[in-house]
Amino acid sequence: MDIVLKYFSDFTDTQLEQLKALSGLYQEWNEKINVISRKDIDALYEKHVLHSLSIAAIADFPAGMQVLDLGTGGGFPGIPLAIFFPEVKFHLVDSIGKKIKVVQGVSEALGLKNVTSAHTRVEDIKDRKFDIVVSRAVAPLKDLWRWSKPVLKKASAHEQQPGLICLKGGDLTEEIADSGVRPRLTELYKLFPEEFFQEKYIVVVNK
Repeated sequence: MDIVLKYFSDFTDTQLEQLKALSGLYQEWNEKINVISRKDIDALYEKHVLHSLSIAAIADFPAGMQVLDLGTGGGFPGIPLAIFFPEVKFHLVDSIGKKIKVVQGVSEALGLKNVTSAHTRVEDIKDRKFDIVVSRAVAPLKDLWRWSKPVLKKASAHEQQPGLICLKGGDLTEEIADSGVRPRLTELYKLFPEEFFQEKYIVVVNK
């Protein structure tokens, strides 16, 4: 928790309680359904919470915005972002049902009124459009962009241009070349100079 407060300090009491509760909730759920590796659960706040919140360090999501978390797994980056942006609506989807069960359990326990979730593939979302798609190391950029385009609004009512914001690691040269898009990259180590964030990036592709 301390590592989150090292880089973000402007939390309400409710947000602080929700962030503190994440550790116990994920430990409890992880015993039933293994969504986070055992070594990572001890570093939950650095490897999952702060990593997710890095998106909030480079993008401001105005109230009323609709965000899709594609391949959310156990709820990252969607749940930490939903805590950070309580006025923004987040829809978390994953093709693995047991992971969505964890998302629902955690978001209900936290009282997050701005989170909905579904056991579905993004290709099967036909009736909704979003301002932003977020994702964390789910698939190559080429695929993420192909899946994101159909569910993104043509234009946003907000200043944030519709697009994809994803968290990636390693050498992305080939992946970016294959994608056919020209993303903006932010080095996470420059935002959070901790060893874990070396060679990790936020990748932004605007529609």
